[in-house]
Amino acid sequence: MRYLLALFLPWVVFFTMGKVGQGVLCLILQCTIIGWLPATIWAFVSIAGYHADKRTDRMIDAIDRAQTSAT
Repeated sequence: MRYLLALFLPWVVFFTMGKVGQGVLCLILQCTIIGWLPATIWAFVSIAGYHADKRTDRMIDAIDRAQTSAT
């Protein structure tokens, strides 16, 4: 869903991830004709980073749970 949103309204993606400042900056960038493509690419890269951060958080939580149950 976020990828489809990033294609048409890249600035909204940042608001859904809680990055308000980046969302405003992306909106300003998207308002220019030339800036729409970089804003879209930036949104796609940010979504990938967001998912990587969530994956890392889940792995750290799993390691912490395994260590506390082993002791």
